[in-house]
Amino acid sequence: MTASPFDLSGRVALVTGGNRGLGQGLALALAAAGADIAVVATGPAIDTGRHVRALGRRFHAIEANLSTLAPIARIVEETVTQLGSVDILINNAGLIRRADAVDFTEADWDAVVDVNLKSAFFLAQAAGRRMIAAGSGKIVNVASMLSFQGGIRVPSYTASKSGLAGITRLLANEWAGKGVNVNAIAPGYMATDNTAQLRADENRNRDILARIPAGRWGEPSDLAGAVVFLSSAASDYVHGAILPVDGGWLAR
Repeated sequence: MTASPFDLSGRVALVTGGNRGLGQGLALALAAAGADIAVVATGPAIDTGRHVRALGRRFHAIEANLSTLAPIARIVEETVTQLGSVDILINNAGLIRRADAVDFTEADWDAVVDVNLKSAFFLAQAAGRRMIAAGSGKIVNVASMLSFQGGIRVPSYTASKSGLAGITRLLANEWAGKGVNVNAIAPGYMATDNTAQLRADENRNRDILARIPAGRWGEPSDLAGAVVFLSSAASDYVHGAILPVDGGWLAR
């Protein structure tokens, strides 16, 4: 009997920002498909660990701040030391800062771009070196609707997510022939901490829901199929794709 191409048994996935929200949902989806999980978070990720272990998978939490590049090499080395390899990298960690463009500060620009784009690239580089040496690997970047659109009042977030889409394509061009798939998921409007301010604004919440054909905010579990697909053998001929999971937002 042929194994399912979506089976991740024996694989190790490294998920950044895996202690809550989308990152926790992505980690649990990969664990449910068979992968052992390492997460990077600013805290111990106790809740994620409990759920992963309940699925019968190994779990390791790495406490690190991705606002600098200092922990990048340690993150990859620690994952390999504790779990044996790094077969899948999910670049999910992200920040958002909101202000009118005319008032936006350099500090808010740097804080967002450093985490959302700079750390994602250099973590992909560090994991990619091992994947290239092994002849296989999967990297999934978490992009955004603002990889395609401009948005409002989030200049550094828009720049970082647009840049992440470009880096996804660049790495796919360089690494597809080396056995490494680099793709991205572009979540739509998801019910997470990053959108709490929007959901609390009655007018913005109403306008956003009216624009989503599915008629609801997305949940972290809505990304499960996409991340398992892009992390598995089912996507071996998929390179440089940016897959919207948006309730139809871009189709509107």
